[in-house]
Amino acid sequence: MLKAHQYHTQLVWTGNTGEGTRAYTSYERSHTISVENKPAIPASSDPHFRGDSSRYNPEELLVASLSSCHMLWFLHICSAQGIVVTAYEDQATGFMQEDADGGGRFTAVVLHPKVWVKNYDGNAENINALHAAAHKKCFIANSCNFPVRHEPVCYAAGESIKNQITKDKPVRPGG
Repeated sequence: MLKAHQYHTQLVWTGNTGEGTRAYTSYERSHTISVENKPAIPASSDPHFRGDSSRYNPEELLVASLSSCHMLWFLHICSAQGIVVTAYEDQATGFMQEDADGGGRFTAVVLHPKVWVKNYDGNAENINALHAAAHKKCFIANSCNFPVRHEPVCYAAGESIKNQITKDKPVRPGG
């Protein structure tokens, strides 16, 4: 039997400046996203769409969700295979294109995970295969109608992650 899951969120618009949506420029795009028993997330639209740049926007949250889901699967797969990851970072990039009618869509997201592995043997192909397996399992990536790619870099774990970044040469899978 397949398992089904439900996720409940609450969104409250906080951008009524006293005139409601009387005019396109008369209201703020500010809102709050919350989940029971968790801190609220201050959100808005992208500044290009009259949003508040100090708040998260839906596009950033989508890219962050893809990055987070991929990382969690990658760590799970590594743990199950006895591979000890000591640190993980990602600077994901989402690409969105606007349509002539004002709508738009994401055209791609690229994840750039940096992974530090204990006893790393330099086998970048193995690490890339683990990222590919994580990608196949990612619930969020499997729900997207645009490509989600990953371009990982792997480092050997050392005494200090800070030192790793500056003194060790990264190994990119495939070259």
